[in-house]
Amino acid sequence: MTGRVLPVLAGALMGATAMAGLADAAGKSTYERLSVFGEVLERIERQYVTPPKEDELIENAINGMLSSLDPHSSYMNARDAEDARTQLRGEFGGLGIQVTMEDGRVKVIAPMDDTPAAKAGVLAGDYISAIDGQAIGGLKLEEAVEKMRGPVDTPITLTLTRKGADKPIELTIVRAVIAVEAVKFRVENDVGYLRVISFTERTYDDLEAAIAKIRKEVPAGKLKGYVLDLRLNPGGLVDQAIDVSDAFLDRGEVVSTRGRDPSETRRYDATEGDLTDHKPVVVLVNGGSASAAEIVAGALQDLCRATVLGTRSFGKGSVQTIIPMGDAGALRLTTALYYTPSGKSIQGTGITPDITIEQPLPPELQGKVETAGESSLPGHIQGQSETEQGSGSSAYVPLEAKDDMQLQYALALLRGEKTDPAFPPDQEKAFSLR
Repeated sequence: MTGRVLPVLAGALMGATAMAGLADAAGKSTYERLSVFGEVLERIERQYVTPPKEDELIENAINGMLSSLDPHSSYMNARDAEDARTQLRGEFGGLGIQVTMEDGRVKVIAPMDDTPAAKAGVLAGDYISAIDGQAIGGLKLEEAVEKMRGPVDTPITLTLTRKGADKPIELTIVRAVIAVEAVKFRVENDVGYLRVISFTERTYDDLEAAIAKIRKEVPAGKLKGYVLDLRLNPGGLVDQAIDVSDAFLDRGEVVSTRGRDPSETRRYDATEGDLTDHKPVVVLVNGGSASAAEIVAGALQDLCRATVLGTRSFGKGSVQTIIPMGDAGALRLTTALYYTPSGKSIQGTGITPDITIEQPLPPELQGKVETAGESSLPGHIQGQSETEQGSGSSAYVPLEAKDDMQLQYALALLRGEKTDPAFPPDQEKAFSLR
């Protein structure tokens, strides 16, 4: 699962003076052990049966050290670090094509509206057989996608096979900035539906725009409320999670983060101004809701602003900081745990819904959908309230809204077709927490 990436806390690779300071702090025994590491590395380089790649050896050694801490600390080489930054920006240089792998071939699901691919004539159902004249058979999907991405304003030629076409089609397309939707929305008759896909730099802006469009489409007197769907959301930037929570709040603590030093505890509060005009809100979560998604669900639940519905969330309550290491890449290090407004850590426990609604699995998926959460990850940080029950649940969401029991239950609550003691939330409790 993708974790919180805080603003950078450290600069480029440390110089000799800083390293000397670290040596003094670490103590003699640590550096005696490092000399053993150096000797092992030298032996491998001189005597291993095949010549090893030194860069890979060092990278794997660093990752081995970090993975012994917890499942979310890791080292990213320069390419991985740039990929992470791209994901968090929510935009990249590319063509605007959604693709999948089918029978070993890269198939276009659909071109995104108003993108270079759509304008050039790429169609849903096309198969990409070559990129810039080079056949891509045998490549992994992510490798093919990487080839299609690149600097803005640079050309790329795709060779497509299309049902009904008697020969391959070649299209030369110029890459542009592709903005990945962080929020999708629609109107379900008299209810606004907001699905937050991930927490990138674009998420709050996308959410604000979506709410404005819903309010424009449905007269205020007829709008029953909102469904905020956080299912299958792996997390992302904590500042975006705070802003998304704030969109539904007028006041109150959203989240706090606590590290090893008590003086580094940070609390983040909501500001005045509820974008939804205090309409009722139901938040959907499942075993695929993690990290930043759990911050939002926990804040709206604890402050009694929304009813949380679904199944127990993943339970990732740790904060990762990205620390640049110069040209070498970056270090992703767990530096704190986050806590909901009531002071509860969800690490290893997850968010427990106010209303539990299990999503039935179709026969072909019985026993095949992941249900384990953070508590099942080897080496995870033990949560303060973790029990044998642990965290996580099914992460299945039907493609069709009519088959989505969790969504349908939420809509029925908002329309008054169903009742539950947890809906609407207890406003007196909310006041006491603020």
